[in-house]
Order: sequence, then C-alpha cells, then structure tokens
Amino acid sequence: MERKAVEVVAALIWRGEKFLICRRPENKARALLWEFVGGKVEAGETKEEALVRECREELGIEVKTGEPYAEVTHEYPDLKVHLTLFHCTAAGEPKLLEHSAMQWITPEEIPQYPFCPADEVILRKLMRDYGHGAVAG
Repeated sequence: MERKAVEVVAALIWRGEKFLICRRPENKARALLWEFVGGKVEAGETKEEALVRECREELGIEVKTGEPYAEVTHEYPDLKVHLTLFHCTAAGEPKLLEHSAMQWITPEEIPQYPFCPADEVILRKLMRDYGHGAVAG
C-alpha cells in the first residue's frame, strides 16, 4: 500500500553567506543528524503558518516566510515526507529549545555535516546555486 506523505516544512534562513542548520536531539528519529529548522504541518494550518509556529517553538524566533526554495518527497523506513523548504527572514537570536546544537554554515561546508537523507537533494541544489562565492539572496 502506498503511504501518504506527511507534509513537512523547513526554513532556509541566511545570515550573510551562511545559513542556519540544527542538529536533531538524541531521543528522536534520525537522532543527531543535521537538518533545517521546521516540522510537520498540523491539520488546519497552511505551510507558512506551520513554519512560523515551528520556528517559534524550536528556536524562539519570528520568521517571515518567502518563496519556496525547494520541494522533495523522501521515503524513510518509518515514514514518507513531502518537504517544502522556504526562504525565510528571521527576527531575534535563535535559541536551542529543542535541538541538540545549531550552526551557521556556508554551502561549501555542507559535506562536513551528516544531514537527514530527505535534505540531500536540497543540499546539492544549495551547493549548485550558492556555492563557490555565489551571493545569497
């Protein structure tokens, strides 16, 4: 039987030439892998509303969602996700409310971090679009 994909949203937040990544907590699926901040879209929420809520809950910041940057569907052994990554601008300094670590990295630094498999297609796009001195928007 075909599994229905869970709608997941994530934020691509730039600070100069670096973007924000967060490491998943030890007690969750895909423990200690790096990811973009975000989470599941709840019933009755738009993707943008879900992302604003998740950024508030996980980092204590207010975000304004912009255009979607990338979309990917990925099948894990335990669930299938449809991930939409949005360009976002953030107000406030992110705090670790849920993740075990956070880091601002350049696209060139992506290979140094073990990411969740669903993010890999997006990370390759980021390296193509913004790597090697390309200017972030």
